Amino acid sequence: MSAIPANPASTLPSLRLPIEGMTCATCAGRVDRALRAVPGVEAVVVNPLTHIADVRPATVDAAALARAIEAAGYAVTRGEITLRIDGMTCASCVGRVERALRGVPGVIDASVNLATERARVIVPAGDDESLLSRLIAAVADAGYTASLPVDTTDAPVPADGGDAVHAPRVLDRERLHLIAAIVLTLPLVVPMLALPFDKHWMLPGWLQLLLATPVQFWLGARFYRAAWGALKARTGNMDLLVALGTSAAYGLSVFHLGQPAPHHGHAPLYFEASAVVIALVLLGKWLETRAKRQTTEAIRALQALRPTHARVRRDGREIEVRAADVVVGDVVVVRPGERIPVDGTVLEGDTHADESLITGESLPVAKGVGDRVTGGAVNGEGLIAVTTTAVGAESALARIVRLVEDAQAGKAPIQKLVDRVSAVFVPVVILVSLATLLAWGLGTGDWNAAILNAVAVLVIACPCALGLATPTAVMAGTGVAARAGILIKDAEALEIAHAVRTVAFDKTGTLTEGRPVLVAHVAMDGDDDALLARSASLQQGSEHPLAKAVLAAFAARSKDVAPVAREVRAVAGRGLRGTVEGRTLLLGSRRMMAEAGIDTAPLAARADALAHEGSTVSWLGEVDGTTTQLHGLLAFRDPPRADAAAAIAELHALGVRTVMISGDNAGAAGTIARALGIDDVRSDVLPEQKADAVRALARDGRVAMVGDGINDAPALAAADVGIAMGTGTDVAMHAAGITLMRPNPGLVADALDVSRRTVRKIRQNLFWAFAYNVVGIPLAALGLLDPVVAGAAMAFSSVSVVSNTLLLRRWSPRRSA
Repeated sequence: MSAIPANPASTLPSLRLPIEGMTCATCAGRVDRALRAVPGVEAVVVNPLTHIADVRPATVDAAALARAIEAAGYAVTRGEITLRIDGMTCASCVGRVERALRGVPGVIDASVNLATERARVIVPAGDDESLLSRLIAAVADAGYTASLPVDTTDAPVPADGGDAVHAPRVLDRERLHLIAAIVLTLPLVVPMLALPFDKHWMLPGWLQLLLATPVQFWLGARFYRAAWGALKARTGNMDLLVALGTSAAYGLSVFHLGQPAPHHGHAPLYFEASAVVIALVLLGKWLETRAKRQTTEAIRALQALRPTHARVRRDGREIEVRAADVVVGDVVVVRPGERIPVDGTVLEGDTHADESLITGESLPVAKGVGDRVTGGAVNGEGLIAVTTTAVGAESALARIVRLVEDAQAGKAPIQKLVDRVSAVFVPVVILVSLATLLAWGLGTGDWNAAILNAVAVLVIACPCALGLATPTAVMAGTGVAARAGILIKDAEALEIAHAVRTVAFDKTGTLTEGRPVLVAHVAMDGDDDALLARSASLQQGSEHPLAKAVLAAFAARSKDVAPVAREVRAVAGRGLRGTVEGRTLLLGSRRMMAEAGIDTAPLAARADALAHEGSTVSWLGEVDGTTTQLHGLLAFRDPPRADAAAAIAELHALGVRTVMISGDNAGAAGTIARALGIDDVRSDVLPEQKADAVRALARDGRVAMVGDGINDAPALAAADVGIAMGTGTDVAMHAAGITLMRPNPGLVADALDVSRRTVRKIRQNLFWAFAYNVVGIPLAALGLLDPVVAGAAMAFSSVSVVSNTLLLRRWSPRRSA
């Protein structure tokens, strides 16, 4: 760690980076050296107490600094800014906005989504507010408009979603412009359509000019504004192509109109070409906007679940308040048929709750005192009082909406190819158009035909379809998945899941009910009650499913209180160790007994028989110095979920191999696996070994891991795709790329199915987007496409891509769940 020297660099503003993982001065020194090695860094101060690194000058690439810190074994604490971007029309615009945002000092990364019109900017935590104005200014300099999106966390949201006012207004404006363009263009087109029938209805040139001019410079003004912004940023976009093409056709017509009339016939005018191209582009944008809104239907449906008011008990009476004013601990009264306004637990009453729009569960779920309810669900027939546990941004519904929005805003890996193509697309098209102009003009001497063919090249080129192909499919796929109770964390998980060839399951709580019962307990001395009492003593206060089974069995058989256990501690992957009535007892696996030197041979045959029947066997032993003693065994059985066998069959139907990874003995694990039809079993796997087992499976292709517990988190993270049960722990859900909102293993096959269909749509969209350009541009350059036909093809390329995506909305789970 060092001080900043007194030189000119010290007067420059610094970049503040919050560092995770620093614990001492040695760490600070390591971070200091890593940062100084980054090109452009002139001075560094690292404070191990505040965990802040100050780097000068502030213009150093923040992404390079973050990578250097990560390479040193630490991390930059990151924040995120979401911006709404207006004015983007194609994939080239996306690249331009991303470059502008990444060029702002302090930005680590930026990602822009054309379909959602959102930018996600990653910055050092704490710099959000200071960077906001600079980010908005950078976007403005690039020719677009940036603003903070409407925050709907606590506010009631209409069915139109977070931009409920903005989106319909845009759609209305698009429709009005389209109608005006059609009204002005039809008189120019109808005479052209009559020519094959030997009807000469062509309007006088001055009248054509009067009709085409407002189309060109009023309705087409958007293209000139966006094109000028692109030129100022030294780049190109779809608007530049349209502006160049239509201006060429319009200008050529004006030129001919100003020339003396030929002796025979009329001067060649192309006002209808420029006007029709603009009208068709406006039609395409209107249809595209409508279709894009439909891809966000799932988000709008979730947002519309937020109630606006709640009935709260305060000071002994019920009062109605805004839902945003409810606080944790408030008792909320919900009448039959009303939507539950908060997350909480039932304090009074019994009812059924319809959670279909949240979890995908089609049948109402019974709710009684102590049961959890989710805000947004519809209360059934009963009057209930609910103690509030979460509101606003912390509610389950808000977190679901946030997760789906994050997934829809992200970029799938395949989008990187599109971004590279889009970066050079417009310049290449302009060069091809220029080459077409010169080739036809110099080769044939017919500069009219040369200009029209060059115009056709410009207007058929469509970077819009390329930009929409992937994000619209991701939006539709994550949306329909959320409707079915499948939350996909990001676009990468969605894309990778389609290639999964093996699904590994944790057993307990995933394939089984997770509520084991004690089916047998055998004492060495025949005193089964004493064996059960000692086992219950060790497990008092434990939340482990096996402990609950022992305590329930003891309570059912005895009215006595179990002896108090002392110094109880868990032995990871083995069991429990503690002192009961002066005896050091061990309760756990056969491996634990073997490591303690306790001989289990006297009950081995009985244990093997129970394991063969599908039971999990635990042993109770005692250690007294060098003396050991086996007290007996306890056998538990956790029945498979009713829908587990069907879930495995569905995965097999998809061509996916199934594996069960369990800490249970081979007999118990094998019995469950055979009953469910699972292909492979890995038994006696310790929690810390599950991740290694997943990595071993990955040698044969992509692997998904399904689990629900804390001990599953490393395996979920190690898998190509982690899938967490929604009833599991927060740790498991955080480590997973996909979360199932209800404990139904059948949703695993549904998640893979929607992933495959989404990736198929992405590939279809990209094929059509590239095909339009690969086929259309050469045809236009060869003079085989009229500018009007080229404009129509360009307009409908985007519409066809988005319409193809909308077919995903018809997807539904492969089975009723």
